[in-house]
Amino acid sequence: MTSQNPSYHIHFTTSFPFISGMSVSDNDRHANYQNSPPLPSHLDVLLCVSTSPHARAKRRIAALVEEVENLKQDRATKQRFGRAVRQMVALYTPIEDLIAENDRCCEDEENALEFTTEQNCLQRGYIELAKALPWFHDKLAKFDHEESEEMLKKLKWGADSARGDDTGTLKDLVASWVNIECHLPSLIRTDDKHHRGFMSDVCGKLLCPAEWRWDDPVVRAGIRDRTTAFIVSENSWPSFMYENYEADANNLERGLFKSKLLLMGFKAIFTSPSSANEVDGDGDGVDIIENNRCARRHSDQAKVKTCVASIIDMRKVTPRTIAYAVCQIRFALSNVTSWRTVDGDFDYQIFWNNIVDFFESPPGPAAQARVKDLLEWWTRKVFGKNHRQDLMPDVVTQMSVNALAAQRQQMEDATFDSN
Repeated sequence: MTSQNPSYHIHFTTSFPFISGMSVSDNDRHANYQNSPPLPSHLDVLLCVSTSPHARAKRRIAALVEEVENLKQDRATKQRFGRAVRQMVALYTPIEDLIAENDRCCEDEENALEFTTEQNCLQRGYIELAKALPWFHDKLAKFDHEESEEMLKKLKWGADSARGDDTGTLKDLVASWVNIECHLPSLIRTDDKHHRGFMSDVCGKLLCPAEWRWDDPVVRAGIRDRTTAFIVSENSWPSFMYENYEADANNLERGLFKSKLLLMGFKAIFTSPSSANEVDGDGDGVDIIENNRCARRHSDQAKVKTCVASIIDMRKVTPRTIAYAVCQIRFALSNVTSWRTVDGDFDYQIFWNNIVDFFESPPGPAAQARVKDLLEWWTRKVFGKNHRQDLMPDVVTQMSVNALAAQRQQMEDATFDSN
């Protein structure tokens, strides 16, 4: 044992306790350990188990190799995080437009009250981007132009890939869910969209604007013939967005955004396709995220599929994630085979904006309270009853673990002062 003031370094070269079967040298070392001077009573003691320089060097090399591999994977990491841009921030708006609007807002703070609705929407989009990717704002400030361009390129690639992947996934899943939900005598094909849309009775009913009744033959014929009296546009809420797929003409807010199909689509996108099968009770999204993390920690470098909610540590449902899911399901029910902004008279970008405005721009406190309740309903349906994300630091400091730590420190200080 070697001692250094003010701390002690103890190097154990064999087992601590004396047991029968030890060699003579082991016994000698054990005796030396027993005859060592006592450790000081204070807690500033550094104990380390002796290791060889060769072993330490090997571990340092391994750490450096891992660091190099992490740098190589930087591109893939940013692309993976980029997947959240379309899903959580803006379905169509380029990231550059969000950055430009934030810069303009910073330079023109004095006239903030005069900003247009579009400018406010873009600025809220940048704020959502900073929430979804907490590192983005700082990196953008530190990087030079070339580095920023490279980062944005990776993020955009990931964003567009995510939208395409989700579109492909929901193409099959939505058809299967509709077949089960509606008990159809003639099933919708999961691999073919040509027979969906308004030419399909079941898809047509789900896509039908809330202000009309699909069961009315005049309405059906008018929509299918695309007459001027029955123009289907982004200015109508489709029936599939409503609880039980029925709207109340006297209260169009009742049941809106509470459909089973919408909830299933959301869970398939953000937690996992298998979790979408359980939507009747409280969600298990938090458990899925934690199990996902555990699987990655114990995977021994095996590939583990990561859900979006786990990538971005998402624990609450947000307005823009709901808007994304609605647009994806609307597209899956249509007969359009490739993603586009405009489908006939229906503009997806304006439709997405309408959904976001419903949540983010309520007309007053009463509507805002209803929006808050709706988002809480969504969060419970997707992530369950866990509220760990609501544990703020000021609350945690009042809990018994920290309260006891503070009391012990107070008693220690009082004892020191009395001496």
